Amino acid sequence: MLMPGLEPHKESVYKTFKSDEEKEMNHPKLVESMLNPEFYPHKPDSVELIQTHISFIFIAGDLVYKVKKAVDFGFLDFTTLGKRKYYCDEELRLNRRLARDVYRAVVRIIEDNEGNLHLRNGDNIVEYAVEMKKIPENRMLHQLLAEKRVDVSVMDTIARKVFEFHKSAATGGEIDRIGGIDTIRHNHDENFEQTADYINTTIPDRQYLFIKSYALDFLDRKRPLFETREREHKIRDCHGDLHLQHICLSDDILIFDCIEFNERFRYLDVAAEVAFLSMDLDFNGYPEYADAFIKSYVNYSSDEEIQTLLNFYKCYFAYVRGKVIGFKINDSAITVDEREAAIATAVRYFNLAYTYAARLEKPTMIITAGLMGTGKSVIAKNIAPLLGAEIIRTDVVRKEILGIPQKERHYKDFGSGIYSHEITRKTYATALEQAYTILNDGKSVIIDASFKDRKERTQARDAASHCDADFFVVECVCPEDILKERLDNRMNDMQEVSDGRWEIFQAQKDAFDAINEIPALSHIMVDTSQSIEISTQYVIDRMKMGM
Repeated sequence: MLMPGLEPHKESVYKTFKSDEEKEMNHPKLVESMLNPEFYPHKPDSVELIQTHISFIFIAGDLVYKVKKAVDFGFLDFTTLGKRKYYCDEELRLNRRLARDVYRAVVRIIEDNEGNLHLRNGDNIVEYAVEMKKIPENRMLHQLLAEKRVDVSVMDTIARKVFEFHKSAATGGEIDRIGGIDTIRHNHDENFEQTADYINTTIPDRQYLFIKSYALDFLDRKRPLFETREREHKIRDCHGDLHLQHICLSDDILIFDCIEFNERFRYLDVAAEVAFLSMDLDFNGYPEYADAFIKSYVNYSSDEEIQTLLNFYKCYFAYVRGKVIGFKINDSAITVDEREAAIATAVRYFNLAYTYAARLEKPTMIITAGLMGTGKSVIAKNIAPLLGAEIIRTDVVRKEILGIPQKERHYKDFGSGIYSHEITRKTYATALEQAYTILNDGKSVIIDASFKDRKERTQARDAASHCDADFFVVECVCPEDILKERLDNRMNDMQEVSDGRWEIFQAQKDAFDAINEIPALSHIMVDTSQSIEISTQYVIDRMKMGM
């Protein structure tokens, strides 16, 4: 039985489409004609052309005309006039759900007997365009955010709008089936297949392999959750492309330019739609707005399971954006500068996808351990943004407790002065208190310290357990000749907070309790004589294995 709002599935529109042998490309005079203000009945003063990988968009005064490019990317096919007409009609129908007054009509472009193109009714139709009202650029959400003209509270209003849309959107039947886990798996497989040729151009091979492994593993482990959400009709006929540039805060909230060309990308779990906009907010540097949007949507929907799925879907959509923008590289119509810009943007999206893939699924305490100079702070600094974790440095905490400027050096013998047993005990206790607060706030934390004493490590593990957090020890090791060079260089770095130096290295080494009380999956030993990229990837991989 179909749920309210779901129309019966239409008989296949493809039976009237021409075969691949009869592909109809865009008319050679199309762009030239539509850039001429005389082409339009309302005679605008000027016309601006914007191109995407699938559309020509002509801004003609207060009206906009969108023409589909005759392209076939596998996931969409606009290579015949019949298909372009069908998807123009779909674009009009679907976008009127959230922006009724913006989408006006599907209009014909005809060719006269002299070979000239006109925007009017006629029999010799060579193209179709979607006619829209121009949306005020100064009220676009991305513009308002960039100009700091909108408070974070606006995300609550947007969340309510999206929730109400989802609540009334079609579901059941084919929507549930098409949006189910088999399609989700297919979409991921397609992503990895279609980006294989871009490895080491827009995405490094190590990121490609890591994201692929993460996504497929998540689908296997969480299959029961995906199946439950399908049965509960959490899959809806959504927007499918919900990002900042598709939201306008005019008299009402307008959300436009949804996915019309492929039901697989629009029949989504509502968690995926929430993840898309929050990913785009993250990408553009507004994580607090992303958090506010998620919090409000979960509050309106009472759908706590969204939190479990967020990083997975954020990773997916960041990857899709990287893939799609990367396609521009092969577009002969763009300039060299545009190609380089496309590569740079795609790289940023793939980096973000990698970050989401590396995120831990629950709050986690990570403590570093090891001798001075082994690279504990460097490892902490590099894994923190990938894990979404905050860093607590005991070198900083120690001096804060004593009211000493961070950059002030204190060269005392091992275990004396500010490094006495009593002050060290207070330092670790304070660090654990700070970590406890962060974990209880639902976030992960890294305590950057030597943790040479078994008792200190056990206390950290117990604190994590008390917070129902996962726990890892990252032990950094390195050959001593490299350590000496690092410590000597540190002495000359006036920005360095640590007072560690070669003269007290042996004393610390003798006092270090071997780490044998931590389960193997939670104890990660990393050789930091390798490159930081290799060391970081190794730590992340091991953490994923241990969860």
